[in-house]
Amino acid sequence: MSPQSIDRQTTHIVLVHGAWADGSGWAKVIAPLAAEGFAVTAAPLPLTSYADDVKALEQALSRVDGPVVLAGHAYAGAVIAGVRNENVKALVYVAALAPDEGETVADVFYRTEPDPRAPQLAPDENGLIYYPREAFAAAYAQNATNEELAVLSAVQRPISPACITVTVGRPLWKDRPTWYLVAEDDRMIAAANQRFMAERMQARQRPFAVDHTPMVTAPEAVLQVVREAAAAVTAA
Repeated sequence: MSPQSIDRQTTHIVLVHGAWADGSGWAKVIAPLAAEGFAVTAAPLPLTSYADDVKALEQALSRVDGPVVLAGHAYAGAVIAGVRNENVKALVYVAALAPDEGETVADVFYRTEPDPRAPQLAPDENGLIYYPREAFAAAYAQNATNEELAVLSAVQRPISPACITVTVGRPLWKDRPTWYLVAEDDRMIAAANQRFMAERMQARQRPFAVDHTPMVTAPEAVLQVVREAAAAVTAA
């Protein structure tokens, strides 16, 4: 189904950022979708605890009418699976983490050995985990321009360990059609780990030779998967 045939009046796209990010990271995805007539929301997460983040997303979804395609990047994969809003008709995982019931985000993140170019992460004196500025170019978004890297590091929001160390309940991906953009060149979440999670979810896998932040460095890949999910929701 082509983008022109999707019923944009009744399909809402909700995009959810991960750790060390905010909604601005979706700008290159938001603009084209909005230009095509979709209603788009970039839902903010406080990144203070997993429960807080799920609650914040539920609140954002409560303001949306009609069927929703819910997309999450990285850590947000766990968050989008924690909501129970009946309007959510499809999930899109963008290089995202997908813990199963009884697992933590950390469990799935550390399934594979970290890339040697990725930084070692630990809470600071305030108990928050920041991403080192120099590591954005090395591991987080190695395909980004200098300008994009400057923005990514400037707007980063720290994440609390309480987001990644609590077990999750039954994930929504067990009850909704799911797509997974596999970032083959990801230095944060190994592609093999992404494929493991996607296969476990029985998601429709869409691999691309992109880094950890394709919504910034390869937005057309993200748009392709989101449009496919939106078309499926309309056809259902």
